Amino acid sequence: MIYFLYGEDSYRSKRKLEEIIEGYKKVHKSGLNLIYIDAGFFDFKDFYSNLNTNSMFSEKKLVVIKNVFNNAKFQEGFSENIKKLEDSKDIIAVYEDRPADKRTKFYKLLEKTAKAQEFNCLQPAMLRKWVVQEFDKRKAKINQDAVDLLINFVKNDLWQMTNEIEKLSNYKTGAVIKKEDVLLLVKPNVENDIFKTIESLASKNKKLALDLVKKHIEDGEAELYLISMIAYQFRNLLIIKELQDLGTPYPLIVKKSGLHPFVVQKSSYLTRQFSMEQLKKIYRKIFQVDLDIKTGKIEPETALDLLLSEI
Repeated sequence: MIYFLYGEDSYRSKRKLEEIIEGYKKVHKSGLNLIYIDAGFFDFKDFYSNLNTNSMFSEKKLVVIKNVFNNAKFQEGFSENIKKLEDSKDIIAVYEDRPADKRTKFYKLLEKTAKAQEFNCLQPAMLRKWVVQEFDKRKAKINQDAVDLLINFVKNDLWQMTNEIEKLSNYKTGAVIKKEDVLLLVKPNVENDIFKTIESLASKNKKLALDLVKKHIEDGEAELYLISMIAYQFRNLLIIKELQDLGTPYPLIVKKSGLHPFVVQKSSYLTRQFSMEQLKKIYRKIFQVDLDIKTGKIEPETALDLLLSEI
């Protein structure tokens, strides 16, 4: 049996993977045949040989494979042996904590043969329902306007959302969580929105980028802070782009960059929208704008508008 779990919502895909693992452990108590493989560093022949090695406990194996979409040779071997893998008594879980390239033959093959499940970001109504259910699990009560504000602050980042729900639930044990509590304890996910701004610039939609930044200013965010976040995003793009241009595979990009895998995953497709020279030019421009503001040569809001219009 083959499972295929993927999608931009890495929180729910990870929870589904853990559900499969827990189900396996309940039946197969030793846990010695639960195997994790990173296809970015593993050869398919070694994986297949390992899979076919008889266990001394004669237990069914569960093999979790990550980063298959970063290794063309592994995909090739997997595809050639797909029928044997599908018919095997063992369980194989192909797990990607990001969207999969649906144009590839490998994706189409997995979609056809595996138990595939895509985890997209929750739409507003489903996100609200999910948030309320998470508070219910913790026996915490929250006002509707507090839920609305929490979602507005955190958006679709369920990793952060879970932390914020835990924090709010512990803070107001036995009492109703109100809007004021969210304002006190939860910091808006500006980084996520700034990433959307960079996406807008990459797709040449400068009007949307300006509108997004204007909303932050209206919400009380300082221009210098927003510029620092834009600088942070472009710095990440520069680091990732340089490693990509050297032919570095995804797992090594994560290791060498020191960035969180989720940041690398989100940023990787954006690097294709810029050349290395463009990224360097933009980063130099951000540095100059920051300097001009701090030395009083230009007003922060004007500088921010000019920066976005010139990218």
